Amino acid sequence: MADEIYNQKIRVIVIVGPTACGKTKLSIELAKIFNGEIISADSIQVYKKMNIGVAKPTKLEMSGVPHHLIDFLDVEKEFNVSDYVRLAKKCISEITKRGKTPFVVGGTGLYVNSLVDNVHFQVEKRAPELRKFLNEKLKTKGVAALLKELATFDRESAERIHPNNSIRVIRAIEIYKTTGITMTEHIANSKKIKSAYDPMFIGLSYKNRSFMYERINKRVDEMIGSGLIDEAREILSLNCSKTAMNAICYKELIPYFNNQCSLSDAIEKIKLNTRKYAKRQLTWFKRDPRINWIFVDEYSNFYEILNCCVKIIECFKYT
Repeated sequence: MADEIYNQKIRVIVIVGPTACGKTKLSIELAKIFNGEIISADSIQVYKKMNIGVAKPTKLEMSGVPHHLIDFLDVEKEFNVSDYVRLAKKCISEITKRGKTPFVVGGTGLYVNSLVDNVHFQVEKRAPELRKFLNEKLKTKGVAALLKELATFDRESAERIHPNNSIRVIRAIEIYKTTGITMTEHIANSKKIKSAYDPMFIGLSYKNRSFMYERINKRVDEMIGSGLIDEAREILSLNCSKTAMNAICYKELIPYFNNQCSLSDAIEKIKLNTRKYAKRQLTWFKRDPRINWIFVDEYSNFYEILNCCVKIIECFKYT
């Protein structure tokens, strides 16, 4: 009996989906119903001062529901998936000890899957000269050259990692150069270790992509009206980490601040890049057959969506 209790997996509710689909509001209401606490799975919401551009929930919006891994890190510091998994595991342990339900909520698919599927990260040997060389190569020859190099020993990673994610491309090269093991092999080996979690996934999306794009465009306009320009100016004046500097809604404003484009052009670039990011998020999550998809444009109001999700979770919790 003791072994059975020890081996029992921790049930975790996971809410995922592309940006601007309503994950924040839904997760807060569900956490109220199921006595939960929320662990953010967003790679940028971890940073202090980055509020408007990352749609970070306000204290009022949180409605008293505890949120974790939000707004705790200075923008000068780097943050990666292994940092996230380590901290999120600690949060899940503490939440369950309090007798509450952990909700993992966000759109950074790598963070979500690495956490719930127990991906272990081998710490690369420190090789500052190698990293300096790869960053110089990125500047002079572009990410395409790095992807070409990566493909010579890890074709799967070269095809999987998006060209915009130069940090991840460099990391994949570093892992192989310092350990002799490819990122693909490392991920495959790490998945052989069973996860301590029993996740139940809810995914929010749209049947009609045009509705999603309209919502994204509208939200960007609302961010501009709420003070995104001033927030971005302050953030970009700091010695930002690469992760923070590459965040959508901030990097697109750099040409505007440098008098290289108009504000309207910069805003359109934000909208375009956000739409592209949402498509990449959907591509990532659609590969996971565990996700129960809710198409928000098929419901007449938020409470219909909420009730549907409540039924899904109740079936999960009591089986």
